[in-house]
Amino acid sequence: MTDTAAEAWQRWTEARSAAAGAPHGPLALTGTHWLEPVPAEVPGLPGRWWAEGGAVCAELRAGDGVRVEGEERESTGRVALRPDTDRHPQTAVLDELRLVPIEREGELALRVFDPAAPARAGFAGIAVYPYAPDWAVPAVFTPFEDGAQALLVENADGRARPLTVTGRVAFTLAGRPHTLTVSGSEGAGGRLSGVIADRTSGRETYRFRFVSLPAPDAQGRTVLDFNRAFLPPCAFADHFICPFPPPGNRLAVAVEAGERQVVTV
Repeated sequence: MTDTAAEAWQRWTEARSAAAGAPHGPLALTGTHWLEPVPAEVPGLPGRWWAEGGAVCAELRAGDGVRVEGEERESTGRVALRPDTDRHPQTAVLDELRLVPIEREGELALRVFDPAAPARAGFAGIAVYPYAPDWAVPAVFTPFEDGAQALLVENADGRARPLTVTGRVAFTLAGRPHTLTVSGSEGAGGRLSGVIADRTSGRETYRFRFVSLPAPDAQGRTVLDFNRAFLPPCAFADHFICPFPPPGNRLAVAVEAGERQVVTV
């Protein structure tokens, strides 16, 4: 028997909360350390770390206890880890810590996930609005005539970075037309995604939220379900880099649907 939309949404909210509170989920992030070409220490970690040739590199000694995830022996000497943007990314582990190399706009960093992070210990769930079918609305996607565009958008860490967008979705809320600028990802099966704010943002909800839409059909038709508007990673830890909504993605209505805030003990 097929689940109802409300039952599927309930399972989604439960899965989101479980993933957030996982041992190495977003609440466990304790630092994003940007690396230079010159080897330097990373607080709380052994060895010296630097960026070289598109990889996160480290010089480690026997007894440091760092090993590449999936390998049994600890790593010694010079180690090069492929970042998350590589087709075959690598991570390292140190006891319970997970060390994740990332690359953003050509810059490399090392993220440290600690299951003992205070934010994870105090996590009590994600506050959500009750499910309401009226918040799932038909939408029509129109790609930009000139193809994808890179908009310079401020990020949660205070820096502006390019955000690649591919078109706009048009929809109606409370009898009024609206549009949102969105991104498309062929790797995600043609799904669309967007960064939004509305009249609840920074009050009843976090400063901004993300939305995801099913791949549009040949006529561009899809569905924008605000019941599944979700919190960005930076709502769980300050060390994430999240783009703010691009121009035009601040709705003049209160979207009382989807995830609201992280709940702490």
